[in-house]
Amino acid sequence: MRRAIGPAFALASREMKRFFRERTRVIGALLQPLLFWAFFGAGLTGSFRPPGADAPGYAAYLFPGIVVLVLLFTAIFSTISVIEDRHHGFLQAVLVAPVSRTALVLGKTLGGVAIALLQAAALVALAPLAGFSLGVMDYATLAGALFLSAVGFTALGFAVAWWIDSTQGYHAIMSVALIPLWMLSGAMFPPTGSSRWLAALTALDPMTYVVSAIRRGFHGTALPLGLIPARSSLLADLAIVAGFAVVALGGAVALCRRRA
Repeated sequence: MRRAIGPAFALASREMKRFFRERTRVIGALLQPLLFWAFFGAGLTGSFRPPGADAPGYAAYLFPGIVVLVLLFTAIFSTISVIEDRHHGFLQAVLVAPVSRTALVLGKTLGGVAIALLQAAALVALAPLAGFSLGVMDYATLAGALFLSAVGFTALGFAVAWWIDSTQGYHAIMSVALIPLWMLSGAMFPPTGSSRWLAALTALDPMTYVVSAIRRGFHGTALPLGLIPARSSLLADLAIVAGFAVVALGGAVALCRRRA
């Protein structure tokens, strides 16, 4: 493990420098979800309101889901470098070096997590624009949920990028798999009052608990009823998100060790 720490941090530092040098990726990962929030939040405010008399407007309801969407987009844009490194020969050089596969996965994942958290922090600072009070927010819950979900999304992106050799195929799979999961998570509409099959899919979706935990962090103790899944608790949400992160990271390491 000590041998893996140095190379992992070196790879993570490389990922951060590379990502922020490519301004189009930074803008795309942050600006597209913000535009999504602005257009949908303004367009649906008059026609859709979350349940409950004390529920926030739709723009405030959608904002935590947009933070999760930023994490998703950042994971997609950062881990696509695995495919690019393979094509440019850098990945082969790392594989023949005296560096463990675990260090490679940790380095790529930590770099993506750091990028995702920086962009998420920028959105958290903009939370008053959505109607949230910075003094009410539960920052410990928010930080824990953001970190664990960033690890899960980035490790999952690494695993898919390691398995696929085409950037077009990577984008197609990540978009088809992750965007519907995000839409089912309660990010766009409340999990209550839906049909049985939709409710079952929502309960099985790990992103549901990511959105729920982050929503709890934004609202703090002033969380209105009906915005999160029934029979849900903070500890359960964080435990499921942590389990998702561990499984995704373990799967990425196992796949990296088996397939070059």
